[in-house]
This record gives sequence, structure tokens and C-alpha cells, in this order.
Amino acid sequence: MTVISSDSREWTIEPLASLDDIDRVIEVERASFTKPWTRDMYLAELENRDVSFLYLARNHARDVIAFCCFWKIFDELHINNLAVVPEARGRGLGTALLLHVLDQGNRLGAHRALLEVRESNVAARRLYERLGFAVSGTRRAYYTQPTEDALLLTARLPILLG
Repeated sequence: MTVISSDSREWTIEPLASLDDIDRVIEVERASFTKPWTRDMYLAELENRDVSFLYLARNHARDVIAFCCFWKIFDELHINNLAVVPEARGRGLGTALLLHVLDQGNRLGAHRALLEVRESNVAARRLYERLGFAVSGTRRAYYTQPTEDALLLTARLPILLG
């Protein structure tokens, strides 16, 4: 477990330990995405624990307020979903959670991270670019509801911040 403090708030970041938290992950997902993953999708992901990982960020009351789901395949880390509840955005939690996940991926042997992001999602793109991700391609009409291209972003691990 990692404890992060910012703006007199404290969060903990930890791996998913209980399937009881999946419903809260789904709530955060629904508040963040136009086409959220379902409970069954997450349960299917978590059946393969040597590839699929899910980290949670909790507030002082132990509520799940953010999460990041990723795959570690060979020497690559694929970030599938990163979401923060709307009321906790803009406080550094997304950055802290992503840095934690990238560090965990590096510890697992990943040398590169990749993800897709909606072309119009300027806030997410700023976060990723600030951490060293760069556009390496485009996936046409990747997203639906609404239909939109995804930018494929990649970064070398470990991420070294100035």
C-alpha cells in the first residue's frame, strides 16, 4: 500500500484485494466514460491475474475514488482504464495513481507502456504527456458513443521525473 498526500488530503493506492470493490470501480467508471466496462468485463479480466492488474485509490474513509486497470504482457504495460471520480479530479490523484502503476509495471519487467486516449480528451493527454508519453499512432474510430479516433501513446519505462 502506498500513501499519497496532496492539498491536505490523503489517499492510499493498493491492488484490488476483494471483488467486493468491483461495484465501486463500476461507479467510478460510469462517472468517467461514455461507454463504461461492465461488471462481467472486469470479472473476466481478473480471471487472468498473472496478466491483468487493478489498482485502487482510496480516500481517508476507504472509499474507492480512482482506479487503474492494466495488462502486463511480456515487456509491455498496456493501460486499459484510468479513472478518478469527478469531485477528486485536478488534485494530483490521477498522476500519483499512474506513476504508481508505471512503477509497478517496471518492477514486473515492463520496459514500455502504452495506452489509447480519445483525441478530444485534452486533460488526459496533458497528464500522459507530462509523464513522458508521446503519440505513436492513431486508431481510427476506436471509440464509440460518440465515435472518435484514439491516439496511441507510448512511453519508455522507467519514467524518470525531473
